[in-house]
Amino acid sequence: MKVLFTIDSLQQGGAEQSIAHTIKYFSKDIEVTVLYFYPKSDLIKTYEELGCNIISLNLQGKYQWRKAIRGLMKVLKQLKPDIVVTSLYRSNIISRVACRLTRTKLIGTFVDDSYNIERRRTFKGVGLLKYQYTWFLDRITSFIPYAWISNSKCIGENNAKKLGIPLSKIKVIYRGRNSATFTEWKMPELTTFKFVTIGRLYEKKGYPELIESFSNIVKLYPQVQLVIYGEGFYRKEMEKQISFYQLEDKIILAGNVPNAWMKLYESHCFVFPSRFEGFSGALVEAMMTGIPIISSDIPMNLEAVEYQQTALVHQLKNVKDLTDKMREMISNYPSMIQMGLRARKLAIDKFDIKNIAIQYEGMLRQFVNEK
Repeated sequence: MKVLFTIDSLQQGGAEQSIAHTIKYFSKDIEVTVLYFYPKSDLIKTYEELGCNIISLNLQGKYQWRKAIRGLMKVLKQLKPDIVVTSLYRSNIISRVACRLTRTKLIGTFVDDSYNIERRRTFKGVGLLKYQYTWFLDRITSFIPYAWISNSKCIGENNAKKLGIPLSKIKVIYRGRNSATFTEWKMPELTTFKFVTIGRLYEKKGYPELIESFSNIVKLYPQVQLVIYGEGFYRKEMEKQISFYQLEDKIILAGNVPNAWMKLYESHCFVFPSRFEGFSGALVEAMMTGIPIISSDIPMNLEAVEYQQTALVHQLKNVKDLTDKMREMISNYPSMIQMGLRARKLAIDKFDIKNIAIQYEGMLRQFVNEK
């Protein structure tokens, strides 16, 4: 069976990493090709090590729709894949048109809740018009994929409603990780209590309320630190907020680092205050280690952690509640450690990548064989 994965780029993102994790455990009779459209290729070595075929169209500029569609059509005619799986917005639109014109079976994926109300509120003026145009293109081409794979039940349902897709066409397969990679977390011997989070520096990740909540915690517990791993255009705003609270010696913006999840073993608590999210690989990785977790109560996160059983859960965008949960984490830490161990067991049972890959491969074989 020939499977072609198309994606915007191979930058350091959740969807890009999840594809790599999944295809690593596909059966040997599956010939995998990965095509990316735009130049960013942070994960190129990861994909090369998998031994799959890699194609880059190396498109300059943000869209290049016509050139992208023609380039993909040429690849489809040469490669003749049994099925194409597409991820992320630009790749989705390009792949839908190209597969429609070449009559190639296409599977769409939902990896983010793109049209939720929280995200819509971030757009105004020209930005809102672009957002609406983005939705329009998505909506009028959403009939093209044969089926959809969503990494979350909630994300699948929300996108189905916004794009007019029957729920019967959507299958849920969670993101997974290789549980054998994650040794059990042990409390680090540090005099400073260290909070850590991992994610691109976007406002949607909940960084404004995290920084404000942490400023409250510093007043109660001076021996604390917050380290944020990731990079993005929101860095300058975060630096301003950190400076406003005079926390330059307490909050570290550590940038992108390879295998950032390994930094969890040097920390006391993983905090994940996202306002909206896909099904987070970073959250699954934290669960796999067993580090105590604080998470926002968005539905996607609650499909991973169990409310107050495997993580402390705070109300979305609620600074007071997040502050209270961070304070509870520190003051009641022995029981928090037990909560982390329960999260680890749940993650190994539910999100081990070998089981996820079996589900994914089985679904693709089913789609290929169906007329």
